[in-house]
Amino acid sequence: MEKRKILFIDDNEALLKWIKLALERTGKYEVAVEQSGKSGLSTARSFKPEMVFIDITMPDIEGSAVAREMVSDPLFSKVPIIFLTGAISQAEAEHTGGKIGGQYFLAKPVELRQLISCIEKHLGS
Repeated sequence: MEKRKILFIDDNEALLKWIKLALERTGKYEVAVEQSGKSGLSTARSFKPEMVFIDITMPDIEGSAVAREMVSDPLFSKVPIIFLTGAISQAEAEHTGGKIGGQYFLAKPVELRQLISCIEKHLGS
């Protein structure tokens, strides 16, 4: 079985380490992580992820700007982009069905089962 390629762009190093380790341990995913928007865009071009999770608030480029740039690139136009953010609560995310302003969100802190459920929802099992 071919592993699904997932990219996480977030400035929280501890969170990225946990996500990478936890998802790769399932044997279903190959995970790339980046701590800045600029490096995330560069990695996306070389890694060619099937799905991208982006934090909204980052030191160099806001996650929304990274997402806009990716969506405008034909290479990523069909790649699901999910914002992973502490800007909304878990209750808000659940109340809106995980979508605000037409964009999918996951609230931090996130659990492994939530990540996997989100990935399977957008990419299939």
